[in-house]
Amino acid sequence: MTHPAQPKASHFINGEYVEDTAGTPIPVIYAATGEQIATVHAATPAIVEQALSTAKAAQKAWARMTGTERGRILRRAADIMRERNHDLSVLETYDTGKPLQETLVADATSGADALEYFGGLAASLTGEHIPLGEDWVYTKREALGLCVGIGAWNYPTQIACWKGAPALACGNSMVFKPSETTPLCALKVAEILIEAGAPAGVFNVVQGMGEVGGALVTDPRVDKVSLTGSVPTGKKVYAAAAEGMKHVTMELGGKSPLIIFDDADIDNAVGGAINGNFYSSGQVCSNGTRVFVQKGIKEKFLARLAERTGNAILGDPMDEATSFGPMVTENQMNIVLGYIEKGKEEGARLICGGRRADMDGYFIEPTVFADVTDDMTIAREEIFGPVMSVLDFDTEEEVVARANDTEFGLSAGVFTKDFTRAHRVIGNLEAGSCFINSYNDAPVEAPFGGVKASGVGRENSKEAIKHFSQVKSVYVRMGDVEAAF
Repeated sequence: MTHPAQPKASHFINGEYVEDTAGTPIPVIYAATGEQIATVHAATPAIVEQALSTAKAAQKAWARMTGTERGRILRRAADIMRERNHDLSVLETYDTGKPLQETLVADATSGADALEYFGGLAASLTGEHIPLGEDWVYTKREALGLCVGIGAWNYPTQIACWKGAPALACGNSMVFKPSETTPLCALKVAEILIEAGAPAGVFNVVQGMGEVGGALVTDPRVDKVSLTGSVPTGKKVYAAAAEGMKHVTMELGGKSPLIIFDDADIDNAVGGAINGNFYSSGQVCSNGTRVFVQKGIKEKFLARLAERTGNAILGDPMDEATSFGPMVTENQMNIVLGYIEKGKEEGARLICGGRRADMDGYFIEPTVFADVTDDMTIAREEIFGPVMSVLDFDTEEEVVARANDTEFGLSAGVFTKDFTRAHRVIGNLEAGSCFINSYNDAPVEAPFGGVKASGVGRENSKEAIKHFSQVKSVYVRMGDVEAAF
């Protein structure tokens, strides 16, 4: 009996499922139990070639369609995705281990939002007319061509749509490689796009590890690479893309500051800290994992935080009562447990959690350390798990300097009732996606992305259109041409 998560085949190319069992088998492990629920095969060179040549061939005709026609297809895909939200959420939970309580509202729905938003924008992608006396210039916004998307394992459905929707809206084609850890959901996105009327070959999915990613990124036919991943991976992919002078978007990691002033509403601030550290079991790149709390409310904040963290329900992710799921893999669990040990060794005070949960699967208790100092490993390195570091501060000036003292710059948040201070502090923080009296909201209407080592380019919003298109300018002379001879 095959598991319901097993896909029809490993890859989706030119409008259909494609298999090549000569590729390395990739086991799909359900994080809540540790059992293997499916197998896919890494793309062989022949599969990579098929995907790239197909996407290249399909792109020109797709770009020649009107934006209205392309947009209609994307919006139809959004409708299908919403209709099937339950089944897609179950698959997302099998793929990642995230609780169904979360996937039902955050994953396929977010993917559908992206398809709908960029579907709605597709018809509006116009150039401009620039008058120059009797002469004039006009500009056209054109597709880049063939784009490669490389996904991360924490949001497999969402990332496929966040990359695919703006790429397709602009008239590009895409070959998308999901993380080998979560290979299932992107196949459904590809299937839904075809069902919605996308031409075969416009959006393709191939599986594989780093070598498949490398083959895609370095292929001369590829015009753009959009990666979601870690900073070390981003540096390698960025360098490889630069060799071929390709466009890039790099959506990388962070060690983001969440600053809580002593006039903040404590419950809202605790809620923000929980969302910024424990949602998706802490496996979110924008997480506010350095929580700076002004000394006046420190103990009150920690007490309320410990109390509310105690309400987390760890258990079967398919049970909608469960509010906290496992780590995505055994390896990721062990990495995070290693960081927890470092936190204890370096003298941080453990407030709650700190252990692997006593249950099947890769569960770690939501963990809070207090009295963390800026030089501790848990305050410097991205952990990508449910580990919150709470640091003390006295003054605004001091906390801004400490918050910025990191190679990363993805997100930042501030909780305070003083709005002048809120805007002033956010204005001084070196981060791309920021929050005031909130944390980790990511609506498709807002740009998302980082500064410094956290990446280049922006996803979502009208900004994404700029990263998946290029401008052609045309000078039109109405009179005679003057020349020196």
